[in-house]
Amino acid sequence: MVAKRKILIIEDEKDLVLGLKDAFGFEGYEVRSADTGEKGMDLVEEMNPDLLILDLMLPGMNGYQVCSRVRASDRVTPILILSARSQENDIIRGLEAGADDYVTKPFSVGELLARVRAIFRRLDTSNKRSNSIVKVGDTEVDVAAHSAWINGAQVDLGFYATAILQLLDEHRGEPVSRDDILDTVWGMDANPTNRTVDNFIMKLRRKLEKDPAQPRHILTVYGQGYKLV
Repeated sequence: MVAKRKILIIEDEKDLVLGLKDAFGFEGYEVRSADTGEKGMDLVEEMNPDLLILDLMLPGMNGYQVCSRVRASDRVTPILILSARSQENDIIRGLEAGADDYVTKPFSVGELLARVRAIFRRLDTSNKRSNSIVKVGDTEVDVAAHSAWINGAQVDLGFYATAILQLLDEHRGEPVSRDDILDTVWGMDANPTNRTVDNFIMKLRRKLEKDPAQPRHILTVYGQGYKLV
């Protein structure tokens, strides 16, 4: 018998938590929740979740702090941020703290479930792959570990950012469209307001480019998408 996937929700909006528990429970997931960052950290240790769904605006220890603390000891468990803060800088800050994906409030439960399925699908695919290295300039990215060594320190990328980098590497020197990235990495259809790919490209540049404002390796091809050179 296959064990149920375990999801931990750290969110202080009670009605939202109840609705998510019902939705995830119906999908067959085992779900627990905490309404503060401190309680959430205790449950992370206790239940060892397969996915952490994390609100940024929590009482006490906020979501950024929780994310950073989890990542300090766990580089692999997916973290999905729920945020009412839709500003690009807030999203990038969450991604750089170690999150793998994000959904901005208000959101549809259907969209969130699709994101969760995509995370587990990507995680299963990643676990089946053999170790490989992607080179970005002089930096080597360890695909299996979702990280790179830069100036003697291990830098976390997360598996979505790593998956994008892998896709660009498979088409090195050629542009890959946002639509193709969304479809291949997330299994999602594009829409005109979807900034998901752009935000993850920004994260990759901040981590891997010496000058993120003037990238030399992860390039924008205007009107077409992105390419790795």
